[in-house]
Amino acid sequence: MHTSVKLAALMTVLCLGSATSAMAQATRTWISGVGDDVNPCSRTAPCKTFAGAISKTAAGGEINVLDPGAFGTVTITKSITLRSDGMEAGVLATGTTGIIINAAATDKVVIDGLDIEGANNAASAFGIHVLSARDVLVRNTSIRGFVSATSAGIQVNGNNQISVTVEGSTIFNNTVGILVMSPGLNGTARVYNSHIYASSAAGIRVTGAGNRAEISGNEIIRTPLSLEILSGATINSYGDNVLTFGNAPTVVPKG
Repeated sequence: MHTSVKLAALMTVLCLGSATSAMAQATRTWISGVGDDVNPCSRTAPCKTFAGAISKTAAGGEINVLDPGAFGTVTITKSITLRSDGMEAGVLATGTTGIIINAAATDKVVIDGLDIEGANNAASAFGIHVLSARDVLVRNTSIRGFVSATSAGIQVNGNNQISVTVEGSTIFNNTVGILVMSPGLNGTARVYNSHIYASSAAGIRVTGAGNRAEISGNEIIRTPLSLEILSGATINSYGDNVLTFGNAPTVVPKG
């Protein structure tokens, strides 16, 4: 075969391979308690786990939960939404972290309607560990049972600027409910209309100048410290928050 013909054939194969790869990633994918990760994650042939679906979901896309199930831990490396509307969407993280977010510094991630369980295992690290992303939204999500000495329901710990917004969620029975400790000193947790109960150390802990939290309309109770502010960090209150009394600081003024 002539060299030019060979090159043309090779380019055709490469183009077909590239098209097949692009087609494999859908904007919206689906998972089910009775799905299978060998499936294409379509509505009629759903996958079984978040980890199985994420590689088949395009950046900026969405993984939807069809029916109740345990969908496994996952590492997120791109803009994406994990969403369950009214279904039990379990993430069991016994001895590990439930969701690791290590995306690009400009990426946006949504976690909506999940149930993340550490099972009170001494080796369970974090419900959600945010290492890198621009914006993370956690809505209508339950996180509990992360109880080692260094555990937290949600930890923000990255070098780039990170904003994590927690809305309408319940964070129960963790060492620290929400921990902001970014070494880049530009981590922010915005916590609205949520419940942080029975933390063994602190409800919200922010450490390091430049790291901060903004809170409004929350209940942060049944913990030695509702709010813990360390090493020049700040917490600002923009509405009514119910805090545990008898521990400093008990009330953060508005502003």
